Amino acid sequence: MSQSTESATNQQWGGRFSEPTDAFVARFTASVDFDQRMYRQDIQGSVAHAKMLCHVGVLSADERDDILRGLEEIRIEIERGDFTWSVALEDVHMNIEAALTAKIGMAGKKLHTGRSRNDQVATDIRLYLRDEIDIIAEEISRLQMGFIAQAKAENATIMPGFTHLQTAQPVTFGHHILAWNEMLQRDYERLQDLRKRVNISPLGAAALAGTSYPIDRHMTSELLGFDRPTENSLDSVSDRDFAIEFCAAASLILMHLSRASEELILWTSIQFDFIDLPDRFCTGSSIMPQKKNPDVPELVRGKTGRVNGHLICLLTLMKGQPLTYNKDNQEDKEPLFDTIDTVKGCLRAYADMVPALVPKREQMRAAALKGFATATDLADYLVGKGLAFRDAHEVVGKSVAYGISTGKDLSEMSLSELQGFSDLITDEVFDVLTLEGSVSARDHIGGTAPKQVLAAADRAYALVSGR
Repeated sequence: MSQSTESATNQQWGGRFSEPTDAFVARFTASVDFDQRMYRQDIQGSVAHAKMLCHVGVLSADERDDILRGLEEIRIEIERGDFTWSVALEDVHMNIEAALTAKIGMAGKKLHTGRSRNDQVATDIRLYLRDEIDIIAEEISRLQMGFIAQAKAENATIMPGFTHLQTAQPVTFGHHILAWNEMLQRDYERLQDLRKRVNISPLGAAALAGTSYPIDRHMTSELLGFDRPTENSLDSVSDRDFAIEFCAAASLILMHLSRASEELILWTSIQFDFIDLPDRFCTGSSIMPQKKNPDVPELVRGKTGRVNGHLICLLTLMKGQPLTYNKDNQEDKEPLFDTIDTVKGCLRAYADMVPALVPKREQMRAAALKGFATATDLADYLVGKGLAFRDAHEVVGKSVAYGISTGKDLSEMSLSELQGFSDLITDEVFDVLTLEGSVSARDHIGGTAPKQVLAAADRAYALVSGR
């Protein structure tokens, strides 16, 4: 079906104007090219509004039924690809309303009674974002399951833990992966908390001051699955905090994925060689035949800046606006939509990729043997023998200096060499200086002992699977 252009525009709001909108301005101010993705939510809101108008006596039952039938036909046409969107009708709301009126006549014109495009778009965005939050939360859960499965499988796989990107203490690969899971768990909880503030209905606030019609806002709120109606009509149509808060949550999600990406990129390099990424998540070089580039982690790391930029865009968009609705707010959708698309894409790529990671256990263990990773364990051992920690720190520091000069790790030194730094050292020290002994010694909740890693993975699995 098709819509007329200038005539359709004038029918909707042109009574005040003496000349049609300039063609360039019509396209410049239109949003239908990007807000048409909210057609389901727009129809959903209109269905609830029509049912409520009938309930309070503004529409007859026949008019309500005609509206519901017409809206369903339009939904089918859109999903079939048979609907023609008109820039002259500006946005998704006017396109659907004009099509409805063309289908059913006068009843279609009555649908807008008691509402404005201001509260209509605010409702649509909340409905749309609520749906997308649920999808994103599911992708987070899927990725978490991938992390948890890797952690269970690699609970005892030794690798170096780093501070300042320098070898610090031995940990396990499973323990490291569960650190990423903790980040994603916070992201999931943050989205659930945000969803509560999204799930409030502005429908009925009209342009800015409510309406004199006897509407029932609690009814439309309930029909649309909202928790409650908003309290203030002015704030209802101008609030975009929920969109900003979502972009902030999305920025944290991408920041977490970017940190993981940085590590995966390092770990796939020949200098680390800790993991292998399957070929399907990588590309080659057009000139260097030997190259295998970790494109998925690199792209996720790059897209983080894009999402961060959208957060700043929305903050800047809103910072200077007086109450209530201003045309500026049309600029909220593209950064919001792109943030949604980007986050979903990155999470999907990661959720597909993480279960396919192949840790190189021998290389990781060999790396953990470098850099005196058990130095802290030796200091703790000496403290257990009665030496003050600061004195123990000095003793171990001297032994490390000796190891650097001789090319020996602490575990490679003889007992007599170690006793040259402290006569408190006896032969049981070698149990302490092994990598396995080091990780197993940290046997507490949140620690690196393989059984603690397994227990943490089990708790995480129960949490995620129970959603």
